[in-house]
Amino acid sequence: MKKISKNTENSIISLLDRGLSSRQIAVRLGISHSTVMRECARFRPNKEKQKGGRPAKLTTVDKRNIIRNIMSGKADTAVGLVRDLGGSAGIRVSSETVRRTLKDAGLKATTKKKKPYLLPRHIRQRLEFALRHQHWTVKDWKRVIWSDETKINRLGSDGRKWVWKKPGSELANKDVQGTMKFGGGSLMFWGCMTAQGIGYGCRIDGRMDAELYTSILDDYLLPTIKYYKMNKHKLFLQQDNDSKHTSRKAHNWLETNKIEVLTWPPQSPDLNPIEHLWQHLKRKLAEYETEPGGILDLWERVEVEWGKIPVEVCVNLIESMPRRVAAVLKAKGGYTKY
Repeated sequence: MKKISKNTENSIISLLDRGLSSRQIAVRLGISHSTVMRECARFRPNKEKQKGGRPAKLTTVDKRNIIRNIMSGKADTAVGLVRDLGGSAGIRVSSETVRRTLKDAGLKATTKKKKPYLLPRHIRQRLEFALRHQHWTVKDWKRVIWSDETKINRLGSDGRKWVWKKPGSELANKDVQGTMKFGGGSLMFWGCMTAQGIGYGCRIDGRMDAELYTSILDDYLLPTIKYYKMNKHKLFLQQDNDSKHTSRKAHNWLETNKIEVLTWPPQSPDLNPIEHLWQHLKRKLAEYETEPGGILDLWERVEVEWGKIPVEVCVNLIESMPRRVAAVLKAKGGYTKY
């Protein structure tokens, strides 16, 4: 190892302190790169090493603007951000560079959730509902009978199903959610839920109108109230604002039977805990190893799984109501996570 002079040694230290890289110093002084590195290790062991590679195309300000545009909703995708950067700032970067910036900021790409579209009047009505019920306790919410209809498909759900597999592996039967142009079919189901457990439910044959709806209330809601020995004068019926629910015939039936309806804001399935009860039921139906042979087979399964829903599931869902109302208040009537 060739020894360097004291002057060269001082020059190396001086140039290091001025911010020159080890290679720049080696070229300027006519010495080897390893010599400079050795002296740096001796006299400046804590010197920050310079990052290699090409200089970054995005400055700190550019990155802040990218994150701000995403968080404010001015842009939705990395491709859109690339287009905005090229148009307004004249910066040409790839969408992958933008994605990397967003990931470094702790953001994660997710699919947009499908929610009912909220008009300004819907937001106002949701907020008014939340304000009226913000002081309701769990005990208050347990006085409500929750009711709704849902569609149940014979072959899988309307949503996406996920599967784990190795990249590049062949497509197996388990990787496919089969569809049929004809013969798949579905059924409509009406059910209700109380704090004491699920109520009676029924299959809806044909088109649901006000006449059929009041018949269901007669044949399934009233027996549910009687079965649980509930006081009709102290409970509320929750139903959405579908025309058959708000029809004159349904209104007259409810008045005659002295059942008070919980005034419900439009476009608010996120406030209705029975929506999550439907998810529970459909998950149980999806656990069957074989598809139902037909609609009758599907209905038999629905009856079995509906009857097996534990009381705790209903109670837990109803006990979430104060949190749902708080979420609407926090969103000022807007969308919530539910």
